Amino acid sequence: MIRRVPSYLRRFVRDESGATLVELGLVIGIFLFLLFGLIDFARLGFSNVMAEKATATAVRMATVRPAICSGVPSVTQRSLLGTLALTTPNGTRCSAMSGLCSPVEEVTCTAAEGGTDANAIWARVRPLLPGNAEPENLRFTYSYDEDLNRVGAPYSPIVTAEIDGLEFNFISPLGALAEFAGASGQSGLGQSFTFASMSASLPAEDLR
Repeated sequence: MIRRVPSYLRRFVRDESGATLVELGLVIGIFLFLLFGLIDFARLGFSNVMAEKATATAVRMATVRPAICSGVPSVTQRSLLGTLALTTPNGTRCSAMSGLCSPVEEVTCTAAEGGTDANAIWARVRPLLPGNAEPENLRFTYSYDEDLNRVGAPYSPIVTAEIDGLEFNFISPLGALAEFAGASGQSGLGQSFTFASMSASLPAEDLR
């Protein structure tokens, strides 16, 4: 004896009204992963460009202000050999004679160690950097170059502004979304990472 399938079961088998919801459930994880990934990596690219702009702004401001770091001399001194060269007047370029001027050691400090001028520079570049940036991330370096200096004249170093140790934080849970989409061992995708160090250098115009 053949039993007939109840009508409600036949209707259930033929019913496709929930198929769209099932398909949505299968692809929503991948879609959200791609969407939030695009948003976050767009933020990353924008933050990188703005950090480079902040570096260029900081070095331009530092070249026309008094030295941010302590220990930067105000005058280029003669060396012992230069003192013996009595015929060489003040104002002679240091590169005109080997050993004419006393070389100056490189001086480095962060914006956190500076005074009023460092605070002014930091206030200018701070809006261009990610929200977790600190004055310790901005470093200034003053380097000696004999081609830029003259004996007995105001010291004119190469000024370098460098942004280092700057971290970028993702706002989207990329790690969780990756696992939801089927990836394994990808929890690090949602973590922050450190920007590569970026720097810009210019000769000082007048540190007086």
